[in-house]
Amino acid sequence: QVQLVESGGGLVQAGGSLRLSCAASGRTDSRYAMGWFRQAPGKEREFVAAITWSGGATYYADSVKGRFTISRGNAKITVYLQMNSLKPEDTAVYYCAADKSIVLHTTAGRYDYWGQGTQVTVSS
Repeated sequence: QVQLVESGGGLVQAGGSLRLSCAASGRTDSRYAMGWFRQAPGKEREFVAAITWSGGATYYADSVKGRFTISRGNAKITVYLQMNSLKPEDTAVYYCAADKSIVLHTTAGRYDYWGQGTQVTVSS
């Protein structure tokens, strides 16, 4: 089992930045790819970004490409999402997730473990 805890959400004005963190505990000896998803009120959960265990490969949704950066800490058990040039449409609850596959997935159903989420609100 892996437990994931997100932090770093908050309220920011459009054009601002936030850095989300996701700390893993439990069976962190396994090599998990990690992903960030978000869910706005009344909408389905959508893929944001993913990174391989080594950090050597990343993938982004078109809506955040060039604005968001996913990275891993040196110990591999922490994952970050740096969000720049935030827009009101980025407002959502952001979740991190762990995937035992070595292939990056964009589908929520392919991920094995989930955090509780952190709220990001971007005001116009």
